Amino acid sequence: MRDTVGVQEVFGIVLVVVVVIAALIAVGTFVSSGKAYDAIGKGGLSLRDGSDRPAGEPPASGAALSRERDEEIRQMLAARNERRLRRGEEPLDLDAELARLTAPAIDPALREEVRQLVLARNARRARQGKEPLDVEAEIERQIGDLQRN
Repeated sequence: MRDTVGVQEVFGIVLVVVVVIAALIAVGTFVSSGKAYDAIGKGGLSLRDGSDRPAGEPPASGAALSRERDEEIRQMLAARNERRLRRGEEPLDLDAELARLTAPAIDPALREEVRQLVLARNARRARQGKEPLDVEAEIERQIGDLQRN
């Protein structure tokens, strides 16, 4: 009975000492960590959102991004063709499929907007005494220019 009472009396002191030591270790760890928490989510496996890009590395341009996108699509299409061949199906033409997948979609509203632009241009040309443009051919030319850019 006497031993049990002694342990109960010392329990409060032991608890306070353990909490104080743990707090000191936590503060020491926090102070010594430096910039370790700033590096979380960066490195070789990050999503490379640009915040971890080295200072000397220039940002990728639109053309470089487009080439990289096309190369990745080409790799996926090649993998699809390999699966098709294993199943005994006819392989797809990679270049034609790449062109189909990367061609921008021209919706009817955009086509109508281009038509209105061509009609306005023809009205201006008529006021200047010039011959009007073929509307359908000019629409296709304008859309072709949009698709190339």
